[in-house]
Amino acid sequence: MAAAAAALPTAYMPHLPAVPKWLNNGDNAWQMTASTLVGIQSMPGLVILYASIVKKKWAVNSAFMALYAFAAVLILWVLVGYRLAFGDRLLPMWGKAAPALGQKYLIRQARMPSTARYRDDGSLETPAHEPFYPMATLVYFEFQFAAITMILLAGSVLGRMNIRAWMAFVPLWLIFSYTVGAFSLWGGGFLYQWGVIDFSGGYVIHLSSGIAGFTAAYWVGPRLKSDRERFSPNNVLLMLAGAGLLWMGWSGFNGGAPLAAHIDASVAVLNTNICAATSLLIWTTLDVAFFGKPSVIGAVQGMMTGLACITPGAGVVESWAAIVMGMLSGSIPWFSMMILHKKSSLFQKVDDTLGVFHTHAVAGLLGGLLTGLLAEPDLCDLVLPIPNLRGAFYGGSGRVQFLKQIVAALFVIGWNILSTTVICLVIKLVMPLRIPDEQLMIGDDAVHGEEAYALWGDGERYEPTRHGRTNTSSHPVEITAPSPYVNGSRGVTINL
Repeated sequence: MAAAAAALPTAYMPHLPAVPKWLNNGDNAWQMTASTLVGIQSMPGLVILYASIVKKKWAVNSAFMALYAFAAVLILWVLVGYRLAFGDRLLPMWGKAAPALGQKYLIRQARMPSTARYRDDGSLETPAHEPFYPMATLVYFEFQFAAITMILLAGSVLGRMNIRAWMAFVPLWLIFSYTVGAFSLWGGGFLYQWGVIDFSGGYVIHLSSGIAGFTAAYWVGPRLKSDRERFSPNNVLLMLAGAGLLWMGWSGFNGGAPLAAHIDASVAVLNTNICAATSLLIWTTLDVAFFGKPSVIGAVQGMMTGLACITPGAGVVESWAAIVMGMLSGSIPWFSMMILHKKSSLFQKVDDTLGVFHTHAVAGLLGGLLTGLLAEPDLCDLVLPIPNLRGAFYGGSGRVQFLKQIVAALFVIGWNILSTTVICLVIKLVMPLRIPDEQLMIGDDAVHGEEAYALWGDGERYEPTRHGRTNTSSHPVEITAPSPYVNGSRGVTINL
């Protein structure tokens, strides 16, 4: 035995301080891998996507807003954010603020203390969740979700928000909005204890970012009229690269949600990709049916709505249900973006640059409600702390589950409208939320003193008569019809 032990690599020898009995190497390795995949969604995924999907003059500013948010959220997360969202209970919707930096705290077994459930007589029904890896792994994994939520929100205010106001907005919104939703639904708060299902963030991340982004866009104000009318992507192929990183990273996003490398993680990964693919195909089909052409930007929008929709139920619905969710996420947000947007005076007034309300709030809400209908009982028992949860489709207590999903959505919507409004009004007392018009005309060079490309123009087609040359050849200048997606979520009105 002694000879066999001596032959083992040091990391696998028994009784090492770095390998305590509670540590599961597989779970720890997967959770750190999943953390990295989610991080890649933000850095560089959304940085690239934002930089390329906007007008050229806003490429640097859009990328920087995402870059700043990622860094700022990490520091705030370890200082106070993590334990506000996953620590000991202070209020039914908020944990106690404390740093997550001490060595003794970070190397002990991960534990979410407020997730313990008690019966009416005070006896313990379900112990607090304790994954088989250190707190450091859990703190970093949950940070990635906080960071991407903030970056998704930024998509609503690109192209005009004062960068200093954004730098103030990020810490305030993380502390007073994101941590409330995270604790309420994931960290052991009142919605968690009530049995609301949000597997990986349909409400905590997508509904929150969409509603908060739309609210922030209202208070910040619109872009210049010329930018709203024409906001062509400066690099569609680079946009696809960012979208690809976002899609592939979602395997860590939903696959890491069970907090273990077990069978439900596999189900979640498969369902995630099924729903995203279905949604993309449905969105593209609708584009072809109504516009006569498939749009690359539209395909990316369909991909996003599919990923957002499956998130709250990825590990608790069957794979046929993932196809159903993909069909609905490829059509209902398409309808809200391409038709209702033009018909609604509110949507016309509020300048949601990338249509985050449609791609994340509508899709996230849709996914949460569908989870209340389609959550499969056996899958729920694999990962959820409350026994016998199920969707309404499976009878029994499912009808009550659907009502719980509605109530939770209303809470998330209401809290994000309130908190984001207060934050914006407080910042407005100190500095303007919107960049001055004269700087908006210039863009990155005025805001950062930097430009993305050393090229002429701002994404418009080269026309010799406009740029000091005349057409001396016999070939006419090509003129093409504008895409319905060039203005982000502006869309077109379709008379059905």
